[in-house]
Amino acid sequence: MIKLDNSVYATAIETDAPRREGAASASRTPGSGRERVLFVLKTKGVQTAGRIAKRLGITTMAVRQHLAVLQGEGFVAFSDGPLDVGACQDSPSVNLQCPHAPHLDGQSPLQVHKVGRPARLWQLTPSAYDRFTDRHAELAIGIIQAIQNTFGEEGLNHLAEERTRQQIANYSAKMPLANGSLEDRVAALAQIRCEEGYMAEAQRRPDGTFRLVENHCSISKAAHLCQNLCGGELSLFRAILGEDAAIERTEYILAGDRCCAYHITPLIEKQALIDASPSHPKGVDLKGNSIRGGAP
Repeated sequence: MIKLDNSVYATAIETDAPRREGAASASRTPGSGRERVLFVLKTKGVQTAGRIAKRLGITTMAVRQHLAVLQGEGFVAFSDGPLDVGACQDSPSVNLQCPHAPHLDGQSPLQVHKVGRPARLWQLTPSAYDRFTDRHAELAIGIIQAIQNTFGEEGLNHLAEERTRQQIANYSAKMPLANGSLEDRVAALAQIRCEEGYMAEAQRRPDGTFRLVENHCSISKAAHLCQNLCGGELSLFRAILGEDAAIERTEYILAGDRCCAYHITPLIEKQALIDASPSHPKGVDLKGNSIRGGAP
C-alpha cells in the first residue's frame, strides 16, 4: 500500500509485468521510489519534479534521479512549459491556461511561473501503461468459462476454430510471398510471434531443418482452460508455412516443458512438384536460385 496526499492507495503496478531490456530492477520493487513516482503521474497527471517530491515527502533531487531512470526506460517524458503556465493537478491532461486549478487535499495549486526558467512537466508515456494492473487475462478466462457453461465443449471447439481462421488471415497478410523460401517464412513467423509476446526465435539446424522456439506463452491462462487453442496453433503454423513443410511440436509448456518448440522439416518432394509446375519459372528454385543451368 502507498500513502499519498493523506489517502491510502493500493499499489497498482504489476510486479510481474514484462521487463524492458536493460530496465533497472529497483523500479520493479513494490513501493520503490520509481514505482511511487509512476503512481503519482498515473493518478494526478502531468507534474513537475518539485510537486512530485512534495507529494512523496522526498527531495526534488531524488525525484529527478528517479525520473531520469524512468525516462531511460521509456516510461516517462517531459516538455518544458511556457514561462507563465500553471498546471491543473487533478486532470490526466494539463490545461496550460488554467489559472484557477483546484486545491489538492488542502494543498495550494502550483504557483504560476514568473519570467525565468520554464517548468519541466513530466508525464507517462504509453509504454508505462503496461506496468499497471491489466485484467485482460481475467476477462478472457471469464468469456471462455461462459462459453463452456452455455455451449459446452462443442462451443469451445468452435471458438478455437474461429480464432485459428482469424489468425491465418492476419498472419497471411504479414508473411512473404507464397514463393518465398521456407527459411524466410519461418523467420517471418517467429517475428510475428515475438510481436504477440511469445518470445519466439527461429533456428536453422545443420541438417537443413528448422526449430521454432517460443520461450513464453502469452495466453497460458486461457490455454490451460481451453487447450484447443494450442491445437489451433499447429493448424495455424501448417497453413502459414505451406505444404512444402512438415511441422511437429516437440516441447510443450502445458506439459511441463520450459518452452514450446516445433521441428520444421522441408519437404523436398514438394520442391520437385513446384519445379515441374507450368506456373513455376523453369530453372528457379524456391529461393530464386538458378538450377539445372536455367536462367534466373
